Amino acid sequence: MSNSTLYPLVEHFYTLQGEGFWAGRPAYFLRLGGCDVECSWCDTRHSWPLEGWKQYTTQELLSLVLATPARHVVITGGEPTLHSLGELVETLQAAGYFVQLETSGAHPLPDPVPNWVTFSPKRFKPPLPVYYQRASELKVVIHAKGDLAWAEEQLNQCPEEIPAFLQPDFYRLNEALTWIVEYIQAHPHWRLSLQWHRYLNLP
Repeated sequence: MSNSTLYPLVEHFYTLQGEGFWAGRPAYFLRLGGCDVECSWCDTRHSWPLEGWKQYTTQELLSLVLATPARHVVITGGEPTLHSLGELVETLQAAGYFVQLETSGAHPLPDPVPNWVTFSPKRFKPPLPVYYQRASELKVVIHAKGDLAWAEEQLNQCPEEIPAFLQPDFYRLNEALTWIVEYIQAHPHWRLSLQWHRYLNLP
């Protein structure tokens, strides 16, 4: 595959994954610009514009990762699947990296498929059906109490063994946590996801 695709890079950093299944694992984050989902609780609104970011080739992105001890790379956004990610995923995997994609599932799944797909569907931007079967984990952000029933509907479309997480909207943390803890106790197939990087003051 020729290295011809350009990616709008908002920011990149080596840190600990703060959410979901891989929380606590060191990871290199590549945050790409552009988002057409635009969640009201989003903590990375600066990444929404599609234009205005420095464009990087696949090899330039690989060089950033190679300069660190990272073995786990997270492609995030924005909504990273707005871009053709196949070349980037293939290059990172060929270099021996474990590639995690964080996505709402609103756009096609990359080919090749990343090693781990964190699927975080949104009520106001229906995901493509393929994500329910190809996701590695399901993570639903809870903004209102009614989101819990909707989260259950999403889980019912996924394989039975998928790791499933409920994560509170950080901007109404105490209220959402109360709902989530009570719900998980009654529905133990769910697990709690917190944004640990916020508590640890990490990027």
